Amino acid sequence: MALIVQKYGGTSVGSVERIKSVAQRIAQTVKEGNTVVVVVSAMGKTTDGLVNLAKDISPNPSRREMDMLLSTGEQVTIALLSIALHKIGQPATSLTGAQVGIVTEAEHTRARILEIKPDRIQRHLNDGEVVVVAGFQGICVGGELEITTLGRGGSDTSAVALAAALKADFCEIYTDVPGILTTDPRIVPEAKLMEQITCDEMLELASLGAKVLHPRAVEIAKNFGVPLVVRSSWSDHPGTKVVSPQPKPRSLQGLELTKAVDAVEYDADQAKVALLRVPDCPGIAARLFREIAHQNVDVDLIIQSVHEGNSNDIAFTVVQKMLKGAEAVAEAIAPALRSHPANTEEAEVMVEKKVAKISIAGAGMIGRPGIAAKMFKTLADAGINIEMISTSEVKVSCVIDESQGEKAIQALCQAFDVEQSPATSTIDVAKSGVPVRGVALDTKQAQIAIRHVSDRPGMAALIFNTLAEKNISVDMIIQSQRCRIINGLPTRDIAFTVAQNDVSAAQTVLEELAIKLGTGEVLINNNISKISIVGSGMVGQPGIAARFFEALAKEKINIQMIATSEIKISCVVSIEEGIKALKAAHAAFELAGHEKIEVPA
Repeated sequence: MALIVQKYGGTSVGSVERIKSVAQRIAQTVKEGNTVVVVVSAMGKTTDGLVNLAKDISPNPSRREMDMLLSTGEQVTIALLSIALHKIGQPATSLTGAQVGIVTEAEHTRARILEIKPDRIQRHLNDGEVVVVAGFQGICVGGELEITTLGRGGSDTSAVALAAALKADFCEIYTDVPGILTTDPRIVPEAKLMEQITCDEMLELASLGAKVLHPRAVEIAKNFGVPLVVRSSWSDHPGTKVVSPQPKPRSLQGLELTKAVDAVEYDADQAKVALLRVPDCPGIAARLFREIAHQNVDVDLIIQSVHEGNSNDIAFTVVQKMLKGAEAVAEAIAPALRSHPANTEEAEVMVEKKVAKISIAGAGMIGRPGIAAKMFKTLADAGINIEMISTSEVKVSCVIDESQGEKAIQALCQAFDVEQSPATSTIDVAKSGVPVRGVALDTKQAQIAIRHVSDRPGMAALIFNTLAEKNISVDMIIQSQRCRIINGLPTRDIAFTVAQNDVSAAQTVLEELAIKLGTGEVLINNNISKISIVGSGMVGQPGIAARFFEALAKEKINIQMIATSEIKISCVVSIEEGIKALKAAHAAFELAGHEKIEVPA
């Protein structure tokens, strides 16, 4: 007999007919000898309707009252589903988040779960009942009791947290698609269903806007080793397994307040190659990395910052033994770039042999502003200058001088309370051999660049700490390779992306900061898309980046920024070219299935 937690989203319970269908599925699971806890969302567009009602009254309603209002949506669903279960002879009890014992921090509209007291659930399960729980909500017990909500995707978070607390055999997430797909089937109907995906891959895809699972839910699954399955509410297809690594022992106290950083990773076997002042037009990155791939050179980090005039800089790192081949390719391409019609400046190749890559990694970094800033400040306080920055949802990597490696490891391990620095990556490697598992498009970001930031330790820390103090999360962060001498001092540009909702606040604080620091102008670009490819199988496979860039170049799509991690490559392109870029990348890696995926309305 298995203990199963099932979660049904708003579409799955969007009508009385669908609630009856869900009840039948639950009853069948019990008949098969399982014990079942069910977590549900509000019906259909209920939450959106409640938000609109509040905004009709006030443009800026109290966050406490919004929690009181929005928590009612799930309460309707749990009662109706319990009634439907009773009707077909299955004993059931509906419980709110508070009744279940989901205790959260005192943060209205975005609370994190501190603990779950499962005693009451266990009593009902022992009596042979299905427990139907209101997702998305909990209760804060500091001082007076307060209803709290967990924010977007909160029902996923509730379900996986309950599975962890109950030590469930697995957690099933039921949705309107048959599992995790290679991309959004609303854009590419030929998107292919994956049988299995690692937690690391899913974290990247979920954070990039894939709506099937919320990143916080995946974070809990990874931290506590919860087996996850994503399935369709409309069929009996087995769905997609989200595979967790063997977790470190963790206390359920402070369930969602685990360490943001699990590891400090260090790699001294690195060298950097930069091409400065290359033409800012489609095909340049494709040409460079195609030639590098032909030399069987595996590239690690790749960055391209914002353009300046008609040119841009591209930098990448390779292991030391690959440096000769990478440098030869760059030197061979440079003359052609100098004569390119779009180029008005001299392209230049810059090589640094004695560099190292130091990274912080952890699923808990997601949605927590200030983690990158803390890393930058820690390095700055140790007198370590950052030469390159590249970020992903679960990792921040910096290239530094190799001579400062030991000092950097010690400082970061102490700052993030990490006991050791593993020599190898903590990334799960997919067994399928498929290099790219999925492609994601994020159209909800904006690009911000600060020109001519003084090139000295502490500047990146100051910028990103200022944003973190305003609760502004930053996504891609890229520091330009080109150094400009302004008033006798070396300067570099720093560019990054933020959610469009945060642009106004970010611009205000950064323009004030720019005046204090004497930097150049703050540039805002709201018309961008971020297209990303994700896959654990990229590791150790030369040519993946080249294939991605070539797919975009064939569609004449210009790449505005590039950032990478071990299992992800992200490019910023114009908003108008986002969907075209997604389709091109999906086709380039042959991710289409044989059947079109139908998504219910």
